[in-house]
Amino acid sequence: MSESRLVAGVDCSTQATKVVVCDAETGAVLREGRAPHPDATQVDPAEWWRAWEIASDGLLDGVEAISIGGQQHGMVLLDEAGAVVHPAVLWNDTSSADATAELVSELGGPGAWADAVGSVPVPSFTVTKLRWVRGAAPEAAGRAAAVVLPHDWMTHRLAADRQGIGGITTDRGDASGTGWWSPATNSYRADLVELAFGRSLELPRVAGPAEIVGHTASGAALAAGTGDNMAAALGLGLEPGDVAVSLGTSGTAFARSANPTADPSGLVAGFAGATGDYLPLVCTLNAARVLSATAELLGMDLETFNDAALNSSGSDGLVLLPYLDGERTPDLPHSTGLIYGLTRATAKPATMARAAVEGLLCGLADAVDALRAQGLPVRRILLLGGAARSRAVQALAPALLGAEVVLPEPAEYVALGAARQAAWALAGADTPPTWPVPTGKPEPSILTDAEATKIRSLYAHVLTNTEPVLSKPYNR
Repeated sequence: MSESRLVAGVDCSTQATKVVVCDAETGAVLREGRAPHPDATQVDPAEWWRAWEIASDGLLDGVEAISIGGQQHGMVLLDEAGAVVHPAVLWNDTSSADATAELVSELGGPGAWADAVGSVPVPSFTVTKLRWVRGAAPEAAGRAAAVVLPHDWMTHRLAADRQGIGGITTDRGDASGTGWWSPATNSYRADLVELAFGRSLELPRVAGPAEIVGHTASGAALAAGTGDNMAAALGLGLEPGDVAVSLGTSGTAFARSANPTADPSGLVAGFAGATGDYLPLVCTLNAARVLSATAELLGMDLETFNDAALNSSGSDGLVLLPYLDGERTPDLPHSTGLIYGLTRATAKPATMARAAVEGLLCGLADAVDALRAQGLPVRRILLLGGAARSRAVQALAPALLGAEVVLPEPAEYVALGAARQAAWALAGADTPPTWPVPTGKPEPSILTDAEATKIRSLYAHVLTNTEPVLSKPYNR
C-alpha cells in the first residue's frame, strides 16, 4: 500500500492563522495548528508570518503542496523592493467610508461599478482603501509600487525564489474583491486603480485555479491560493442550490453560480469562485459578536443566553437592529445598534435574548433573499461558523431563512478548502478531488412560517423607517 500524499491548507483569517495537513486523496485531517493575530483593523503583515511559523511548526514534514486562503479585501502596499510601506488595512476597517462615497459617485454611480467589476464598492473593498491611504498617509502612498492582498503576500513570502515585487500572483476569487478586477471579463480595470490612487500600481498576475505558482524552500509546491470565502466554498463542496450562511466575525451568505452577477443595488457582491466559476456573496459586519455582546449586556454566559432565547415566548415586538460595528450590507458604515419596541412588557432578559437572535438572523435572511433576487436557487442552507453552534440560532434559522438547514460538522472549512486546492494543483487534474463533508441536523424549529413572516416584516419596517438616521455619522 502506497503512502498518503500530504497537502497543507492555511486560513490566514482576521483573527488567526490556522493550518491543516490533509491526506490529498481523502481529505482526512492528520495534523492541525493555530496561532492568533492582533485584534486590530490595521496590522503589520509580519504578524501573519509570525503566526504562520507558530501554527505550522512541526506540521509540514512530508507536505508536497500548500495553499493559502486569505481574508479578502485587505490592502498590502509594497515598495519596489517588496517591503511593506504601511500596515495592512483589513476588510473590517471602515476608515474609507467617505472615500467609498466619493469613488462610487466619480465613476457614475452604483450601476457603473456593477457593470465595470460586478460589485458596488463598500468600505471593505480594497479600492476604497487605496483612496483613503492616498489622503491619510501620503508619505507611505508615495513610496508604494504595488498593491496586493493578504493571501498574495503570504504566498509570495513562502516562495523560495521571490524577488521584490516580481512574480507576485493572486487568483480570480480574491482579485474579484478588490474593486479593480472584473469576473465577467477576467481582466483588470487598471483605470480604477488610477481613479482611486491617482497613479498606476503593479498588480499581481492572476493565476489559474489549479496552477502551481512557485515552491517553498523545502520544495513543496505553492498553489494559487484564494480568498477565504472562496476557500470555504471549496471546503464545503458547495453544489448548485446550496447556500452557505456563515456566522463568524462577519456574516456571509454565498452560493456557486455558473454565470457572473452584477447587482446595481450593491447588496450582492459579484465575486468569482476558486474553481473557475462565480461566487455571488452578501456580507454583513455583524454576526456572532451580536450574541456575545448581548449576552454580556444581560450578564449571561452564552449557554444561559441560549436557554433564555429558546425558552422565551417570543420577542413580543422587540426588534434589535444589530449594527454594533457599523454595517456593510446594508451600506451603513456610520450606523450603530438600535432597539425598537422597548416597553415594560418587553424589558426582560429572555425577550432581549430572543430579539438578538432574531435580529442577527433577519439580517442574514435579507442576504439570502438578495441571492434569490439574482436568480440563484436556494434549496438548502449550510449553516456554519461559531454562532451556528447556538441552539437558539438553529431553532429559529429554518423559518427565518426560508429553507432546509443542515449543519456541516465543525471544521476549519477555509483551511480545508485551501488544502483541497493544493491537492488539486498537486494532482494536475481537471477538477478538485472529491472530499466528504459530514453534516448534522439542527435543533427542531420553533417558529411557524407565519410567525417568521411577522418577525421579518417588523424588522424590515424598523430598518426602513430608521435608515435615514442610521446613515448619518454618530459622534462616538
